Amino acid sequence: MTSIKPLAIIAKSAVADAADVEYLLPGNQAPHDFSPPASALRKMAKADMVLWVGPEFETASRKAIQRVPRAKRIAAMTLVEAHGDSGDAGTQWPQHNHSATTDPHVWLSPDKANDIAAEVQLRLGLPITPIISREQIAELTRELAVAKDKTYLSHHDAYGHFAQAFGLAPGLSIRDASGEVQGVKSQYQLRNNIASANIRCVFFEPQYQDKDAAVIAGEFDLPLIELDLQGMSQPLQGNSYLEFISKLAAQFKACYQ
Repeated sequence: MTSIKPLAIIAKSAVADAADVEYLLPGNQAPHDFSPPASALRKMAKADMVLWVGPEFETASRKAIQRVPRAKRIAAMTLVEAHGDSGDAGTQWPQHNHSATTDPHVWLSPDKANDIAAEVQLRLGLPITPIISREQIAELTRELAVAKDKTYLSHHDAYGHFAQAFGLAPGLSIRDASGEVQGVKSQYQLRNNIASANIRCVFFEPQYQDKDAAVIAGEFDLPLIELDLQGMSQPLQGNSYLEFISKLAAQFKACYQ
């Protein structure tokens, strides 16, 4: 069992038909705010393994998940921090509101996704097999070259791992990494930055609809493009992660076509 769907995508890609994979978070809720109901607690208690990002990300469900015995838990953030830099390709751009080691959106890095998948496979006694190959990562990097050095605006500060993995510049964001609205001063500075940067589009995520992203897009006459950060439309199957990250790359690339 996983806390959020992106981790379920990684887990299912890791185990294929060797195990069933479920996730807790409903598609219309933000991970930072979700508190598991009693039914979810019962599922966690019965699960052979619980994979979550970590206490800094699933803040509302932290206590419930930490009741699961430590031997049955995998915290993705702790795991990737222990692995360090897994070899994300491309230019090492500076992160904007948080460092690469504290950005919780680790599933957006193919190398870190492989690290997480390997841990799941190891614990279940399965062969250690990458869920996305070096060749496939290289192909996505080539496809995203059209976006290299270009600036974008996203709904919240979530794409540091993705940008670093594929050699892209860090973008601007309307909200912070946890999806919280930033203060008046930050909003004023954001608008100044948008005016001075060559922003091509505004990315929004389906679970947030378009709301404040639509306001800014209208204000600066920019197109809105959906990025399915949580993989809400992705079926859980053996090649889920490759399909998910490929779709995300295609959505990202659409801003520059």
